Amino acid sequence: MRRFLFFMLIGAVLFTSCKKPDYEKILHDPTLYSRTVHDLNAVVMGNNFTPVVASRNYAYAAIAGYEVIAAGHPDKYKSLVGQVNGLTEVAKPIAGEKIDYEYASILAFCKVGEAVTFPEGSMKDYTDSLHQIAVTHGMPSEMITNSENYAKAVAASIMAWSKKDNYAKTRSAPKFAVNDSAWRWVPTPPAYSEAVEPHWGEIRTMVMHDAKEYTVPPPPAFNVTDPNSKYYKEVMYIKNTSDSLNAEQTHIADFWDDNPGKLNVSGHVMFVTKKFSPPGHWMSIVGIGAQKVNADFNTTVCAYAKTAIALFDAFIESWTAKYVYKTVRPETIVDKYFDKNWRPHLQTPPFPEYTCGHCTISAAAAEALTSVLGDNVAYTDTSELEFGIKSRSYKSFRDAAKENVLARFYGGIHFYNSCVVSHGFGDIVGDSVVKKLIMKK
Repeated sequence: MRRFLFFMLIGAVLFTSCKKPDYEKILHDPTLYSRTVHDLNAVVMGNNFTPVVASRNYAYAAIAGYEVIAAGHPDKYKSLVGQVNGLTEVAKPIAGEKIDYEYASILAFCKVGEAVTFPEGSMKDYTDSLHQIAVTHGMPSEMITNSENYAKAVAASIMAWSKKDNYAKTRSAPKFAVNDSAWRWVPTPPAYSEAVEPHWGEIRTMVMHDAKEYTVPPPPAFNVTDPNSKYYKEVMYIKNTSDSLNAEQTHIADFWDDNPGKLNVSGHVMFVTKKFSPPGHWMSIVGIGAQKVNADFNTTVCAYAKTAIALFDAFIESWTAKYVYKTVRPETIVDKYFDKNWRPHLQTPPFPEYTCGHCTISAAAAEALTSVLGDNVAYTDTSELEFGIKSRSYKSFRDAAKENVLARFYGGIHFYNSCVVSHGFGDIVGDSVVKKLIMKK
């Protein structure tokens, strides 16, 4: 897709002759913004970012794009300054300067997206092609310069803010300690990777007061000897269900797998296959939903920003609970106490089981997206086609999030109770974002 878009844009430069300026037709097209997000999605996927770190990539980039629109259309959109934690100032446009705010919005998104990922210059070809389109399609040179300079200024503001979120500090924090407690998480096959981001709860939140604003109740008490205990029943429920998945259940699990780095082992050969991570999947859904309701450019930018903020906070909420309870995965329990040869349908990700991150962030994203694009937006999610997985259709964004509860259970990687509880807390986080943020006036 990235290569296709690049050549599409270059093609527009080479083969379109214009008698009068028509840059707005191309650069103000909301689908171009969605393609830009997809381009960042490809960079994130290609560079092995974990789902939680990916949510940070998307959030800061999307906020940069939104802040440009808010500055350009203050009668319709409100800046996030003073609304999200720690954001006290964003560069303002110079009075009297002619700026194309839609063009600047895309560039600000790219500049921040590139800055919080790597390698440096990963989106340069893309932004260079946008510059050529602006030139070729008649945007005045002064406006091009002003727009690009303003995009740089906003990007610098957002990057300065991002550097105070404790991310850098957590890079050198201690690793998760593994011990022999029966209920406690241990690495799982085939990679036996160390626990991912045990200090993510220390990252500055955006809308939540802090990582511990919502107290998640404990999971069922560990018990593999009493068939009448809640825990024992949960173990049997997931084992028996995973052992007899039908075609529809299998498709649901595969569709929401979103494993950004599945390790495949065949004899002595090992290789990794990549897909969009959970937040990447939802960023794709934003674009699909925006196109479905024929949202304009600015509404589309707003939808991405609000959804990305909800994803960011929801990950912090879930990851905080994960490393409070540190619970073992179903695969470990079934293998140790019931069937040593058992494997879940999906590959178990490397972090504690409770709570379910995907269920949490999906519910939060659905609330945020619904608040911008509307409820009961029926759509077909084509996000997974590029990974060889057929599409699924939903009655609404909330309908999709509810299916995700089943997906993680069918996949055999989360107990059903975890999925249900996590979805509920995702709703709470998403609802908080919707109620606290004033974006579109």
